[in-house]
Parts: sequence; C-alpha cells; structure tokens
Amino acid sequence: MILYLVRHGETAYNRDGRGLGRSDISLTEAGERQAAALGSRLATTRIDRILTSPLLRARQTARAIAGERQIAIEPREELTEMDVGETDGLTMAEMRSRYPDFLRRWAGEDCAALHMPGGESLEDVRARLRPLVEELQVLSPAGDDTIALVSHNFTLKVLCCELLRVELAKFRGFTLDLASLSTVVLREGRVSIRALNDRCHLEELEP
Repeated sequence: MILYLVRHGETAYNRDGRGLGRSDISLTEAGERQAAALGSRLATTRIDRILTSPLLRARQTARAIAGERQIAIEPREELTEMDVGETDGLTMAEMRSRYPDFLRRWAGEDCAALHMPGGESLEDVRARLRPLVEELQVLSPAGDDTIALVSHNFTLKVLCCELLRVELAKFRGFTLDLASLSTVVLREGRVSIRALNDRCHLEELEP
C-alpha cells in the first residue's frame, strides 16, 4: 500500500503566522493555487481513495487532488487537526505574552502529554489516529491500494511518529510544509518513507 500524506494549502492564519487548530477557515488564493499544483502533480498518479480531515481547508485541498477522477472524498474525524484551544488565532508573540510557562514546557521532553491551553495533547491526537492506523495496517497486506490522506501539521506529524514507531516527543523531527506531499509505503508489516515534505510542485509558485 502507498500512502500519500498531504498537508492542506495556505490559509490566512498560516500566512499571518497565527496558530491554527479547529478554526474552520478556507484556503487563501495562494492556498488554492498550491492545491491546484498538488492536483496537477498527482493528476496521472493512481489514487484509489482520498481520506480527508473534515475541516474546510483540507476538503478544498482534497477536491483539487481528486480533480476529474470519479472518486469519493471520505471525511475522517481522525484526521482533524489538534485542538489548540485558546492559542487558536494567536501570534507567537501573543502566545509568549499569555502562556510563557506553557511554551517553556512545550519545548521540553514532556511535550507529548502536555495539553494545549483549553485543548488537546499530542497523546490525544495519537489515540484518535490509532484506529485509522490499525485500519490501514489491516488493509496493507490485502492489496496494492494507493490512498491519499489530506490533513494538518500536528496530525500528520503524529501520524508519521505512529507509523514509524517514533516517540511523540520527537515529532519536531518531521517537517511538513503547507501543500507538501510525503510518500509512505506499507508492505508486509514494514513501513518506509519514500519521500518527505516534497514541494517540487510548488516551485513555480514561489518568488
């Protein structure tokens, strides 16, 4: 089985450097161009299923990937972004002012169990993702399906940790930029990353 892990395109919060969790905002015009570039990149690639976070920015990106294919887009709650609680919409400067103790602990080794102020922890996200990971592991020996999963920064990083059995505190070791494409292969109980944070399709969009 091949998994394409896709992070959604740009939103206004991403553009302005604001924290973004469950706020259900749309792509910017730049984000729509990024999603279209992803769609063009994958237009001739076999994709059997598209699973997406139910949040609008992910669904817009998923639709661009689907393109002209006659394929259903399947919203999955497991792929929703981490609930960042009271930090949603804040700039880093605002977070430093309001939550200095949280940010100090967030940078430490106990970050996986630490709840965002009024929100979720990385461990909560992992627990939410585990049924989906188990589903994929069951499906992987049964065929050579190719599945695109469209999601978000924290959720995709936790998913990478879970697939590769990396401790959650190491989640920062994965860089997954907006509209990036990562390719993971599940075969005979083994997981390998073929590409991580591939952004080649975005080169023409950048100054």
